[in-house]
Amino acid sequence: MARLFKKKPERRKGLWRKVVDLALTDVRVAAGGMDHASLEELEERLLAADFGVSATLRLVGRVEDAVRRGKVRGTVGLKAALQDEIRTILEPSVDAELTGAETGTTVYLIVGVNGVGKTTSVAKLAHHLVREGRTVTVAAADTFRAGAVEQLGMWAERIGADFIRGQQGGDPAAVAFDALEAAEARGTDVLLIDTAGRLHTNRDLMTELDKIDRVVRRRIEGAPHETLMVLDATVGQNALRQLKAFNEVVDVSGIILAKMDSTARGGIVVAIQEEMGIPVKLVGLGESVEDVTTFDPDAFVEGVFG
Repeated sequence: MARLFKKKPERRKGLWRKVVDLALTDVRVAAGGMDHASLEELEERLLAADFGVSATLRLVGRVEDAVRRGKVRGTVGLKAALQDEIRTILEPSVDAELTGAETGTTVYLIVGVNGVGKTTSVAKLAHHLVREGRTVTVAAADTFRAGAVEQLGMWAERIGADFIRGQQGGDPAAVAFDALEAAEARGTDVLLIDTAGRLHTNRDLMTELDKIDRVVRRRIEGAPHETLMVLDATVGQNALRQLKAFNEVVDVSGIILAKMDSTARGGIVVAIQEEMGIPVKLVGLGESVEDVTTFDPDAFVEGVFG
């Protein structure tokens, strides 16, 4: 598989320092003054920062175990043990760059609930791919919200991507099929299919999403090359519930974590990997189409403990 979203070391480290400053100051402070007596406080800080119960218990448990065995001593040793365990949890995300087809059109299916920043995330991804010299088609398979379709169309025109839409209230799977046909006929490098924002509790809409996925798989072998779920970093553990529901319907291969520049508590990236084993691949850090980067575990850990 080809890599389509290359990491840029200088930019990503700067952006992750921004995330840590905004979202993880409490964890950094707690880790900085950590001693044997303050592990309980660290546990509270990790939970408050959305690391989740499972990851928090694992992290604190491993550190406590290292203390009992005499393997670590003092603040420096405790920090190093915690740092190593977070790196272990995030290890699958180290090389989790977006991949695509070796030949022909790469197809990305974008899913998520209403209000998570999905349309903006599609625009950011399209912008990045166009900037890298790739031809991009954006398909609005959300045929129910005219405003969302219009917004995506304006983004596509501004970015320089082709745009395909269907009839208001039409069959979203038919829009996806038409987009696949058009992308192949034009020799488009990447097709982004933006599905309707749907509540994960709505069975009919989830069935519709399953139909779109099946249409894509039948039309192009190996597609979708990525099924990316957009999650709102500000909703904390509710993001995990959304992910679990969607992953039962489509094979989610990666996460686009939006709104990390807002009131997000950055530990959610650890919780997602620990509980679901699905890597965070891209992170949105603002409203501009420029504000997206690959998730970098090393820069994340460095920022928390640096």
